[in-house]
Amino acid sequence: MAERTTLQSNKKTGKLPWNERLSYGASDFACSFTFSLIGTYLMYFYTDVFGITASAVGTLMLVARIVDAIDGPFWGVMIDHTHTKWGKSRPYLLWFNAPFTIFTILCFMTPDLSMNWKIVWAYVTYIGIDVLYSAVNIPLTSILPSMTTDPDERVVLSTIRSLFSNFGGTLMSVIALPLVTLFGGPNNPRKGFFWLAVMAAAVFFIIYLVVFANVREHVQTRQSQKSLPFKTSLKALKNNWPWLIVIGLNFIYWLGMQAKNQVTIYFFKYNLDKPGLTSLALFFNAVGLISVFITPKLVMKFGKKRTLLFGLGTAVIGQLILGLGAYSLNVPIVIVGTIVSSFGNGFVGALIAVMLADAVDYGEWKNGVRAEGIVTSASSFTAKFGMGMGGAITGMLLSLGHYVPNKTQSASALFSIEANYVWVPMLAFVIAFIMLLFYHLTPEKEREMARFINKKHAEEEQEDKLISKNQ
Repeated sequence: MAERTTLQSNKKTGKLPWNERLSYGASDFACSFTFSLIGTYLMYFYTDVFGITASAVGTLMLVARIVDAIDGPFWGVMIDHTHTKWGKSRPYLLWFNAPFTIFTILCFMTPDLSMNWKIVWAYVTYIGIDVLYSAVNIPLTSILPSMTTDPDERVVLSTIRSLFSNFGGTLMSVIALPLVTLFGGPNNPRKGFFWLAVMAAAVFFIIYLVVFANVREHVQTRQSQKSLPFKTSLKALKNNWPWLIVIGLNFIYWLGMQAKNQVTIYFFKYNLDKPGLTSLALFFNAVGLISVFITPKLVMKFGKKRTLLFGLGTAVIGQLILGLGAYSLNVPIVIVGTIVSSFGNGFVGALIAVMLADAVDYGEWKNGVRAEGIVTSASSFTAKFGMGMGGAITGMLLSLGHYVPNKTQSASALFSIEANYVWVPMLAFVIAFIMLLFYHLTPEKEREMARFINKKHAEEEQEDKLISKNQ
């Protein structure tokens, strides 16, 4: 009885208990902890450990993006078609937990194969983990508008999620190489990466079971309690300009971030000749935790748009400082640039999911259709598509620069690494900044939408009660 009363209270106030808030945040700790291993180290693993050429890896990541063009929207449509006792998004946290865990391990296995079969193995395992990541990550964004309609609570939830995500990704980035050496010894990175993947997969599996047990879909509407036809789902996107801008921004931002993240180890190993500083540089990504933590206060004072503009502008300045450090080969300047850029990037991670949840409300307010799956699936899809394109660009530039693994690099190879680490991300952040200037969903409009939707849902609930009473 007490639990039912609490749920009813949460539904009225829009506020959620801390165990649910923390469980929601832990979900993205698990995702970032595991997928950071793939995003940051898989290209290096392929080229310098497994022995696949940079051009072949770049092609693989480009082909995977073609698959993303199908699998991202596919999972969104599947969520909109799902109707179970657990809700629409929540079941996926359980159903695809084990498959994702298994493919995480397969990605870092190194069977003794010919070059052609190595490439086949990489295609199957990388595309497999890519598709399954959508299956476990898209529901985290699609479930947010179903957890609460309160705009402030959504910011709280997204902030907690971003804090956990930033911490998980940073933690893996910092401990990965030391653990590879610990598990495999100084001369056996194959064994080291394999057991690191096993550990990361186990962490993911356990945390996702806890998340499934604690997170709930509190916002139940007529549309959320039945399968939504694909054509109806698409109506939520009609003239949904906030959605279009956010997904475009998300794509270009992650293109830049992936280009930077996956060459970090190359940059410190070859350009600066200080491979031991890689983990330290990645540790400074934790500075983003500060910006994530203060995001709710800045949003309350300045709104989401201005806060995000500040974050992107700061990230651009950080990249310029990095460029100066890369040109002069000055490690302290590189570290300062890393800190400034990471501080700005923290705001982006904290606000993208919230702004997509707002786009769900906008679709219902504007078009009368609430389609959490198709609207929010764009977050994972565009992020992965951007990351894949960043990976493809990295592979192409390394190939054009004549990069040769574990050798002294030519000037052209060093420049290709620098371009990926400094200039491609900076250009991406500048484009994202410009796109955001056209985002016009104000705090006043958000509150107006929330009042409209809450009133609509309350009226529907009363109508359903009367119909049920008369039957």
